Amino acid sequence: MRFVLGTLALASVSAQAQIQYRVELTQPQHHLATITAEFPQQKAGSFEFQLPDWRTGRYQLLPLADGIRRLEVTDADGRPLPFTKVDRSRWSVTLGDTTQVSVRYQLYANELGDRTRHIDDTHAYLDASATFVYSPELRDEPLSVFLSVPGSWRSVSGMESPAPHRFTADNYDVLVDSPIETGEHSSHSFSQDGRDYEVVFWGEGNYNQAQIIEDLEQLVAEGGKLWGGYPFQRYLFMVHATSGASGATEHLNSTVIQRPRYRFHKRKDYVDFLSLASHEFIHTWNVKAYRPQGLVPYDYQGENYTRLLWLAEGSTSYFQKQLLLSAGLISPQEFLEDLAKRIERSEAKPGAQVQSVAQASFDNWIATGGDYARNHSVNIYSEGYLASLSLDLEMIRRSDAKHNYRQLHRYLYDHHRLPQSFGEQDVLAGLKVVTGSDFSDWWQQTIDSPFQPDFDAMLTQLGLERAPQEKPRRVDLGLEIKEEKGLAKVTHVRREGAAWQGGLTTGDQLVAINGMRLLPSQWRDRLAELPLGDKVTLTLFRRDRLMELEVKPGAQQADKLKLQPVSDASDAQRRAFEAWAGVDWPFDSTGK
Repeated sequence: MRFVLGTLALASVSAQAQIQYRVELTQPQHHLATITAEFPQQKAGSFEFQLPDWRTGRYQLLPLADGIRRLEVTDADGRPLPFTKVDRSRWSVTLGDTTQVSVRYQLYANELGDRTRHIDDTHAYLDASATFVYSPELRDEPLSVFLSVPGSWRSVSGMESPAPHRFTADNYDVLVDSPIETGEHSSHSFSQDGRDYEVVFWGEGNYNQAQIIEDLEQLVAEGGKLWGGYPFQRYLFMVHATSGASGATEHLNSTVIQRPRYRFHKRKDYVDFLSLASHEFIHTWNVKAYRPQGLVPYDYQGENYTRLLWLAEGSTSYFQKQLLLSAGLISPQEFLEDLAKRIERSEAKPGAQVQSVAQASFDNWIATGGDYARNHSVNIYSEGYLASLSLDLEMIRRSDAKHNYRQLHRYLYDHHRLPQSFGEQDVLAGLKVVTGSDFSDWWQQTIDSPFQPDFDAMLTQLGLERAPQEKPRRVDLGLEIKEEKGLAKVTHVRREGAAWQGGLTTGDQLVAINGMRLLPSQWRDRLAELPLGDKVTLTLFRRDRLMELEVKPGAQQADKLKLQPVSDASDAQRRAFEAWAGVDWPFDSTGK
């Protein structure tokens, strides 16, 4: 009966939706579904359809089409049509006569951590880029999606839903940016500033749903203040409590946030969750409402090149804690802890001396992680944050704290909203409009060239300083290890650090320090015991040959970096801090 009713519901909108998709969970316990895509009448000749090669929010080509098997193509009468696979994700159908085209295939969905597709016996998460094939010629046509799922399940998405388990979209681009979550959920709704919000939880975990709803209500109210309005009327938060997968992805008017199921309760873990929610919510403006040239319109079959990914992602990372601070969801101390952590990581990562954030943006499609990246590359998120910080403080300095980076983003939202886009010259023009100042030279030195921030000067501008270290300095060899088969395997050697200068490389297996056997579990304790200033002899295996190398270690602070307000902050410093953080100077005379 459920299937019959669903068919009737699907037929009732056939006049409005030219393209119809159907999802049948055939063997959910084995992560399998059957997808049917029905396309309207096509003229005799050839007809092509394809699956995207990447998903929005992740700027990397993915083997999404590998999840398709048992593909069949039929005409309006159910007769098979001859087809050929043309490349990794594209098929061509030969049509002898004008006819409707139906494409049916088995889909394997077990990529939860990629946030592309996942099906099991309790739910299905379906990102259209990894689920539904499309025809380039019909990309702008309206469509409908129907899900055949267990009766106890509920289906949600950012798309319009005229009936249970039914969704409609104006075109394929809306479908791609509106993932579907269906399954056994806990759901909560609230309204804020005349807009409707829903929060859906899948998976058991140590989260407090009431607290999350209360905090999200405070968070979403801040977004409209920053941009002066909202690009949506309804917004959906999808929260996954998982067995290990983590991360988040932004979409048109929704987001999916994944956390290990027992990583919600501790304060640090909860702030991390709120930071993800803040980051993806900010993306509703930055990227989904306005985004750089090269990403408009999306090309789903190849790389989308731009030198401004640092602004799309890095500035979103930059704003996420500011939004939490202004919403009262984190304390000023937690706000400064985040900045301290970013400074500490940057000072230990020499890649900023080699690659610019503009280069990193363009090359993100081929970027790799690991030892090489840390020594020779920068990241659009972390270094994009620092570039945003530098630009914000420069805007504040030049305008005597009258203008800031948030105003630039509001300018981009007001003047370059989709379907428009913006390029580097548009950003420079926006800076000129907002501040009255030309940033061309600054841009060349900071964005187009490798950039090493002067953090102490930045902190001084904001009335902040590094807190004194309580523990004495300790030996720094400039390398990292992990245990592998009982040995300490070198996983990272910092460029120009002590180990680098001494000739160590990744893959070396350390077995002794100064002639005494080294166990991986002893690594930190053994380093702490080494006297400063003395050379260290490391015994290691390389290519199975035993060898010794002598290293002259450096020194580093033993404590983690902490920031504090200066004891006598000037009015200019306080104004700069307030323009930067978006809140009044929060510290008393004791710095608390």
